[in-house]
Amino acid sequence: MGTTGSGILLETGTNEVEILELFIDEGGYTGYYGVNVAKVLEIIRMPSQIMRPPHMRGSFVAGIFKHRGRLAVLLDLAAWLGRVRVEKAQPKVLITEFNGIVTAFLVSGVTRIHRATWSDIRPLDGYAENLSDSVTGVVMLDERLVFLLDLEKAISDVDPRLAISVSPAIDDTVTSGYKPIRVLHADDSLVIRKTLQRRLEENRIFVVESVANGDEAWSYLGEVKKKCGANGEPPSTYVDAVLTDIEMPGMDGYHLCKLIKDDPELKSIPVVLFSSLITEKLLHKGTAVGADGQFSKPDLTLMRFMKDAVERRRAAG
Repeated sequence: MGTTGSGILLETGTNEVEILELFIDEGGYTGYYGVNVAKVLEIIRMPSQIMRPPHMRGSFVAGIFKHRGRLAVLLDLAAWLGRVRVEKAQPKVLITEFNGIVTAFLVSGVTRIHRATWSDIRPLDGYAENLSDSVTGVVMLDERLVFLLDLEKAISDVDPRLAISVSPAIDDTVTSGYKPIRVLHADDSLVIRKTLQRRLEENRIFVVESVANGDEAWSYLGEVKKKCGANGEPPSTYVDAVLTDIEMPGMDGYHLCKLIKDDPELKSIPVVLFSSLITEKLLHKGTAVGADGQFSKPDLTLMRFMKDAVERRRAAG
C-alpha cells in the first residue's frame, strides 16, 4: 500500500479538509470513522512481526513493530473505542504524524478520501459533547454518518505527557496594576478548553474567553467590532490575542486566521495556532494565512510568546 495522496491540492484558508474514511468491522455492525488526511503519512498492510514488550501499558496497545528503520507503536483503534474488531480480511494500519510523533493505528480497512468543508462537519456540543471524548464531530459522507476521531486523545491515553502539562509554563509574577492579557481561545475539545484556561489563568497574566470552534470565535469578534464602532475603541480593548486550534467543525483555524488578518480592524491582533498539525512540513500553511505564531500541542511555550507579543504591541501604542 502507498501513501494517502489524493492528487487534490487544498488551498490554505478556504475551510476545506480531506477526510480519510476508515471502518471497524465488529461482526453484524460496521462503524465508520474519519481522520484528517493531513495526519496520515501512509497506509500499510498489517506487519508480519508485532512485538509486545512485557508490562506494556494500555489495553488497546497492540504492540510495536519496525517501520522504515524505526520502532512504531501500534494502537488498536477498535479496542480504544471499546469495540471488538472481527478480522474478516487483512486489516490495515494507518501511519500517522501529529503532536510531533509517529504513531500507527490498526483498523479493519479504509474506504476512500472525501473532500469536504469544515462547515459540513457538525460538532458534538451540549449533552452530546459529554457522551464521548474520542469523537470531535460528525459528518455525512456518501449517505453514511461518519464520526471524526480525536486521535490526540488516543496517544495521550497511552502517554499522559503528550497531553497538556499541569506544570507551570510561565513563572512571571504579576505586579500590582498589571493589565491582564485577554485571550480568545477556540478549540473543539472541551477537555483542552478547560485545561488550557486553567493553565493560562493560573498566574493571573491571562484572562480567557473560550469558544468551541472558528465560527463562534468569528462571531465573538464580530460583536467586538460592533462595540468598538459604538464606543470608538480599538478591538484590543476586548481581545489582546487569539489562540486557536486548526481542526474544528464549522470553521477551522486556518480560515479563522485568514479572516482576521484580512480584516482592517482586526489584523493587528496576534493570532497563534495551537494544534497537533503543526509540523515542519505544514508550517507553510500557517504562514500563508498570516499566523503570528505556531505551536504544536502540548507545547505551552506559546504562553511566553503571546505575553511578549502583546506587551510589545502595547508598548508600541
